[in-house]
Amino acid sequence: MVNLQLGKNGIPIKLMSVEAYDEWFKEQTEFTCNWLMHSGFKTPGSRLIPDANGLPGFVIVVVEDVDSIWSLSELAVSLPASSYYLEGTAEQQKAAALGWALAQYRFTPYLKDAIEQPTLFIEDDKVYNSVVYQVAAVNLTRDLINTPAADMMPEHLAKAMQKLASEYRAGFKEVVGDALLKQNYPTIHMVGRASVHAPRLLELNWGDEQHPKLTLVGKGICFDSGGLDLKPAQGMRLMKKDMGGAAHVLGLAQLIMAHKLPVRLRVLVAAAENAIGSKAFRPGDIVKTRKGLTVEIDNTDAEGRLVLCDALAEADAESPDLIIDFATLTGAARVALGLEVPGFYSTDDNFSDQLRDGAKQADDAIWQLPLHEGYASFMKGSISDLVNASGTPFGGSITAALFLKNFVENSNWVHFDVGAWNDRVRPGRPKGGEAMGIRAVFAALQARYSA
Repeated sequence: MVNLQLGKNGIPIKLMSVEAYDEWFKEQTEFTCNWLMHSGFKTPGSRLIPDANGLPGFVIVVVEDVDSIWSLSELAVSLPASSYYLEGTAEQQKAAALGWALAQYRFTPYLKDAIEQPTLFIEDDKVYNSVVYQVAAVNLTRDLINTPAADMMPEHLAKAMQKLASEYRAGFKEVVGDALLKQNYPTIHMVGRASVHAPRLLELNWGDEQHPKLTLVGKGICFDSGGLDLKPAQGMRLMKKDMGGAAHVLGLAQLIMAHKLPVRLRVLVAAAENAIGSKAFRPGDIVKTRKGLTVEIDNTDAEGRLVLCDALAEADAESPDLIIDFATLTGAARVALGLEVPGFYSTDDNFSDQLRDGAKQADDAIWQLPLHEGYASFMKGSISDLVNASGTPFGGSITAALFLKNFVENSNWVHFDVGAWNDRVRPGRPKGGEAMGIRAVFAALQARYSA
């Protein structure tokens, strides 16, 4: 439950910078000054100040940066459950309200009791709608990632995507089970064939056919045991998040459709469970991909790039203006950048610049990594065109990206290697599944297609 309302109601919140506090303090009543001095208030900080009758009067919030989206995030979960409204400019309200709403996210389907939280009123309807759209997209992504694998298998992911398509009057279709072989998606089938939950390729289409084609591709490994190259227990514990790439493209798609961005949107999700069984694919197997390239399996735990290669080949066949894929692809990216900064690779320098600008605008961290062609030989096979895992432990995120690059020849392409998980609590970012980079990407897409 996110408590945002349109209007102006409740207890005022006065947001100001540390530098502005002293001048503001001089203009206050003796009561307010005494309350602040004797309650131990220090800047930066916040305080709920009563009126002369002992009722809530207003909330003062003093921060280093009044334009930060995280300025109200801690208050959103610590203030008494009442109604509040924020004073300030439209841009300050937009930023602070977004951080407020993102902070109030709770994954509650499996909890008996809900937590009552304060409500923030926003007077400007444009600001309100912008915030609601962003929060809905981020929280859809979070919900999908946080859902236990037992309730988020390929068929459940299909239902979530179908629901999204229905909400925005988009087209939806899927290729399921052995039909993947008949329609030439062999790697998606191979990775998912050992599971009782049939693998599938999910597709959503939306928008005017006359607009530029934008295709989003998501890795939807609903649970990753590692396959026959079994993960240790510690490495398997959070593998419900291995469909985080799919969750990201669905959240981004919702943001695009809600804002009616002038694009012809196509979303492809390769959904499978990498399970162990008599039908599991093996180290040493060779598969002929949709593109026709053969891949020898060096490690069954490098399965994400296998399902993605067929989906990317299908995406590239239409030669869209831009392909963006999201995947929880490598631990190497997490070693390099940590869990809080997703890495991206790009074949489009102009869009890379727009992504960096979008990240600053949205306060949504991303970092570009190099498609260093010198490492491409690490992914070449001796008895196949390619191998699915490099023989060297170094540059693992780069070699994975270079593997995928073999399947995109006709389109501008951006690949995001995301962690999709917060391992600690920060203002506005609860522990658990997280949308990483989609607000930055959307800002970049707005710059590209709305100019």
